[in-house]
Amino acid sequence: MLLKTEWFSRPATKLAPLLLGKLLCRRLPDGTVLRYRITETECYFGEEDTACHAHKGRTPRTDTLYQGGGITYVYLCYGIHSLLNLVTGEKDHPEAVLIRGIEGASGPGRVTKRLEITCADNRLILTPENGIWIEDDGTPPPAYVALPRVGIDYADPCDRDRPWRYLLTQKGDTV
Repeated sequence: MLLKTEWFSRPATKLAPLLLGKLLCRRLPDGTVLRYRITETECYFGEEDTACHAHKGRTPRTDTLYQGGGITYVYLCYGIHSLLNLVTGEKDHPEAVLIRGIEGASGPGRVTKRLEITCADNRLILTPENGIWIEDDGTPPPAYVALPRVGIDYADPCDRDRPWRYLLTQKGDTV
């Protein structure tokens, strides 16, 4: 079942763990459709979150985060990797969920490489017609752990320590 735009109107802090186990889908230019189960997410929540790109306010780069849930926010990290975020929440409150891992690809740069997602895919509504969407195939909610976010050394310590990274666990795993 296709997750429609309204599904993404929830806050990133609620939606990030709900995305685990869902299918990230991508239609390639040749028509091939790729579907990978989401295994790791990380949320960014508002101007008050010093790890969020919108921490310093609305700019041409961060404007996408203010558009409301159900669109992509793809940006270039370190001038090398395109990273895929799903914008969440209500219009004018900047927030998003970074897709950190999918089956067979751990790390947000590897995710976009596997799915051939680039900055040209920024600001797309999450629909099959636009080539990127999320499906729920009815798989039961998976077990996961909540951990501190990574790669945000620039953020205030309290924001670095927030358990806003969500990672699937396997039966018997402990973290």
